[in-house]
Amino acid sequence: MRKDVHAVDDMDTTETVDPEHPAGAPALGLVTIGQAPRADLRPDAEPLLPGVRLIEHGALDAERFDGAAEAATRRLLAPEDGEAPLVSRLRDGRSVLLGHGAIVPRITDAVARAERDGAAATLLLCTGRFPAVRARRPLLFAEPLVQQAVAATVGTDPVGIVCPHPDQAEDVSQRWAELLPGRVQAATADPYGPAERVLDDIAAAARTLADRGSSWLVLDCIGYTEQMRTAAQRAAGRPVLLARAIAVRMAAEVVAASA
Repeated sequence: MRKDVHAVDDMDTTETVDPEHPAGAPALGLVTIGQAPRADLRPDAEPLLPGVRLIEHGALDAERFDGAAEAATRRLLAPEDGEAPLVSRLRDGRSVLLGHGAIVPRITDAVARAERDGAAATLLLCTGRFPAVRARRPLLFAEPLVQQAVAATVGTDPVGIVCPHPDQAEDVSQRWAELLPGRVQAATADPYGPAERVLDDIAAAARTLADRGSSWLVLDCIGYTEQMRTAAQRAAGRPVLLARAIAVRMAAEVVAASA
């Protein structure tokens, strides 16, 4: 059993408050399982959240990924043997593999910080499956938001799921197959990979799924962007549902209801 020691971050150094909205504007907490701010998310999220102040915190904001500390940090946070990993983004754009046991208490801390800073509701920016997390205000998990929206859209059609890491593919396929009546298959493409090839990798995964008969594609990670959706659509000639867009749109509705 891993000894899990984590720091409760009482500092505000990683909070990002939208300067274009006054303090009285309704606020949505964005909690990443990696590090905040998520510079890759804001360009896609902000147009979907007019008039909403964004408060960002990360589960790993207090962790060090530099120098000699990095290797030890990555070992501490790594998935257990045989566990499907979670994948998220660090502040500098690199990725990190995470285990559920290590990350859940850190998520709880990040949610508390978002609520302390005024979030009317908080969206957990990960499409992985998590146990209950303590929260005083509405806490939205991206996975059920995305899955239920996809299920309502695709009917019995075959669906192809794109996920970030090969070690996730079997788990992702199983979780979606439990929900969808049609055939489900998965392919992988890392949204946090080298910038010069990431769009090509996503296009290749999308093309493979279309060639295998998928009528719909789902980019099943918050790290996939609108630009990546476009690359997948062009390569596959199929409609592509984007996890981050679905989750953010639903969060906007909850903030509007809570304002």
